[in-house]
Amino acid sequence: MSAQHTRRAVLGASIALAGTGVLAACSDSAASTDHSGMDHSGPSGTTVPEGYVAPDGPEVAAAEERRGSGPVRKVSLTATPSRFDLGGGHTVSTWAYGDRLPGQEVRVTAGDTLDLTLANHLPQSTSLHWHGLALRNDMDGVPGLTQRAIEPGKDFTYRFAVPNPGTYWFHPHSGVQLDRGLYAPLIVEDPKEPLSYDKEWVVVLDDWLDGVDGSTPDAVLQELTKGSGHSGHAMEAMPSAGTGTGPSRMLMGATSTLLGGDAGDVAYPYYLINGRTPQDPSAFGARPGDRIRLRIINAGGDTAFRVALGGHRMTITHTDGFPVRHTTTDALLIGMGERYDVLVTAGDGVFPLTALAEGKKTSAMALLRTGTGAAPDASVRPKELTGRLVTADRLAPDASVALPGREPDRTVRLRLTGSMAAYDWAFDGKPYSADQRHPVRAGERVRLELRNPTAMWHPVHLHGHTFALAGNASGARKDTAIVLPRQSLTVDFDADNPGLWMLHCHNLYHAEAGMMTVVGYRS
Repeated sequence: MSAQHTRRAVLGASIALAGTGVLAACSDSAASTDHSGMDHSGPSGTTVPEGYVAPDGPEVAAAEERRGSGPVRKVSLTATPSRFDLGGGHTVSTWAYGDRLPGQEVRVTAGDTLDLTLANHLPQSTSLHWHGLALRNDMDGVPGLTQRAIEPGKDFTYRFAVPNPGTYWFHPHSGVQLDRGLYAPLIVEDPKEPLSYDKEWVVVLDDWLDGVDGSTPDAVLQELTKGSGHSGHAMEAMPSAGTGTGPSRMLMGATSTLLGGDAGDVAYPYYLINGRTPQDPSAFGARPGDRIRLRIINAGGDTAFRVALGGHRMTITHTDGFPVRHTTTDALLIGMGERYDVLVTAGDGVFPLTALAEGKKTSAMALLRTGTGAAPDASVRPKELTGRLVTADRLAPDASVALPGREPDRTVRLRLTGSMAAYDWAFDGKPYSADQRHPVRAGERVRLELRNPTAMWHPVHLHGHTFALAGNASGARKDTAIVLPRQSLTVDFDADNPGLWMLHCHNLYHAEAGMMTVVGYRS
């Protein structure tokens, strides 16, 4: 991956978990409230309601032991203020992992143990969430829920077995830090890789505003919420963020048929691929005829991207790390937090990899160079963008990862609520608070029914698990899926990874406004 920049951190982080109330969305029945008695101490001083598995409990340790322990891959990482040239004369001050945007990728092999120490040189607390991994709960990186936040000047070591190959990434789960430069790819190689290809191109998409004309993600959140800040989040745990003095970033009138209407909330000045603007794009070199595997990650805060490689068709091989039956397409739609792996056979020349900010009328671009020729203009729109587009609901899982057919033992029904005007995003009209729990039990097949009566699309992400789209195990395996406005989405997953796990919208600002909740394993 070429020199990169990145931002965006995911969601609600400073959650002071001290509730004794438990919100139960129980099997095939209306939600009820379970007041389950005394709390007890969890990892690093977090609080776990009585009757629930603690993030560092014996059930979690036993699940980790079953995953095994392979060769240890040690990594050191520093979160620090940084300054980057985004290309085209645009230089910004931001926060990042060292001197790269995106951060330097971490690459391990499935079965390895990752031992990564994060040193926090930022002016506020932070954390690391390992997006898409079925890892041990106390390493999931959600302050106040699975760990204590990493204070400025401190460090924390994340150590866990990495069970599944695929394309993943990591970012903070602390306030709106993800919308800075704090993100990087995590590539888990398959020791029995079935694909045949010559080269690999890791592609990180991002929408960028931090440091541009005084803008900060914190100021954007304040503007969107009309200064109300984090509903349900401890503002005092996010000191020294700096609100900025930039222009309004409120986005009005951006629409997309693909997304069912409103395309997003935030008007970003730049859209990036691997930390570069289209005016001075990153480039990937190959030879004509090379078979290239692209691993595409959407690290954006508020933007879905429509992605196409000019002059090429793409064969989709994976989504969110898990293989699918190979499907040919001209373009992809990638919501925040989603990943797609595709294969292309390189032509001869210089070709634009264009990521159109869906509904926002501008784009990011990188180049595939296999021969001589001039680079296309930054505003190029390859015809493939309007060609065949395969969405996640059209993909079928590879037989090796298809969820076995089984009727659900429990159904959790959630309604996505809120509006752009009030910016009161939540589940079931209740913004995130410390006493929410949607209980499940180990060994259950759980069905999530997500109903979205709002006018906005929401990419919903479940920590620690992958689910099958469309219920009855018939769909592709994913951990993040788009729920379109005025539609519903049903997914199934096996409750096989005990702990307390976040379920949230991966629009960073929706999550911070309150669209998060917790799936908790009963002990």
